[in-house]
Amino acid sequence: MKILSFNDHTQGTDASVIRMANDEDPRTISLEGVKRIDLHFPKFTDGRAYSQAFLLRRRLGFKGEIRATGDVLIDQLVAMARTGFDVAVLREGLDASAAQRQFDRFPSFYQGSAIDTQPLFAKAEA
Repeated sequence: MKILSFNDHTQGTDASVIRMANDEDPRTISLEGVKRIDLHFPKFTDGRAYSQAFLLRRRLGFKGEIRATGDVLIDQLVAMARTGFDVAVLREGLDASAAQRQFDRFPSFYQGSAIDTQPLFAKAEA
C-alpha cells in the first residue's frame, strides 16, 4: 500500500478520477473509464468506506486505484489494505514514515482478504 501525506495528495481533475461519498452505493455508478476512486472517511469511526472498497474490488472487479481520504489514521492502514485500498492519504499532521511499522507488525493473516482470497492454511498446503 502506498502512503501519502496530506500535502502530497492531489485531487483528481478529470473524468478518470471520481470521489464517492461514504453513503453512496458503488453499484449505482459507472466504472467505465475510471482509473481512480477516492473513498472518504469523514471521521475515523465511520467505516462505510471499507465496505465500499471491498465491494468495488470483489463484487464489481474494479482494477484501478482505490484511495482513502479524510480522517485516515495510521492504525487503520492494515485494515484498509485488506479491504482493497491501494493508497491512503493520512490525516493532516501525521508522519507518513511511521506508517510502515503497522505493516511490519502484521506480516500475515489467517483469513483471506479482498486482494488475496486464499486463507493462510491453504497457502501452506500449496
